[in-house]
Amino acid sequence: MAEKPQPVRVLYCSVCSLPAEYCEFGPDFEKCKPWLIQNAPDLYPDLIKEANEREVAKTADQLHATGISERDGATPAGGTSTSKPEEVKRLPGGKIKKKEKQEVVIEKVVRNKRKCVTMVKGLDFFGVKLSDASKKLGKKFATGASVVKGPTDKEQIDVQGDISYDIVEFITDTWPDVPETAIYFIEDGRKVAAV
Repeated sequence: MAEKPQPVRVLYCSVCSLPAEYCEFGPDFEKCKPWLIQNAPDLYPDLIKEANEREVAKTADQLHATGISERDGATPAGGTSTSKPEEVKRLPGGKIKKKEKQEVVIEKVVRNKRKCVTMVKGLDFFGVKLSDASKKLGKKFATGASVVKGPTDKEQIDVQGDISYDIVEFITDTWPDVPETAIYFIEDGRKVAAV
């Protein structure tokens, strides 16, 4: 006689109410992670590794913040330590604010098949007033130019048309504080130096 099939026991997540195997496809996987680590460690072994790495990094940050490190008091063989500690700005919650690189990024975006917009980002890092820069760019290239907020809520200059062929020379001539080595183009999703 054949064995009777046993019912399958499904473990449901108490956070998103999906089966534990499907939490990663749910609405908020980040909130489910602590519950999964505690109740279903065999389903997501990468979560346990990730949590352990985060704990190690957090402990190292705490030790670094209190001035304790593995090299404290020790100097390289026969030398003195002359390197300056980096100035790091910490935000609420312990996050570290990254220092922005001083660079000008020029990106050409094609819209409606033939029309394109050239975006100039980062001129303000060199002390250039963006409203004045947009007027100068508009006059030089005989096109519309305006200061707009980009996707990261930073202001950038949008210039109508493809002006990427002559913009580097114009920027370096008009604002000598902007070095040519700090100007980059974004082509096919990659950053390419203008030099």
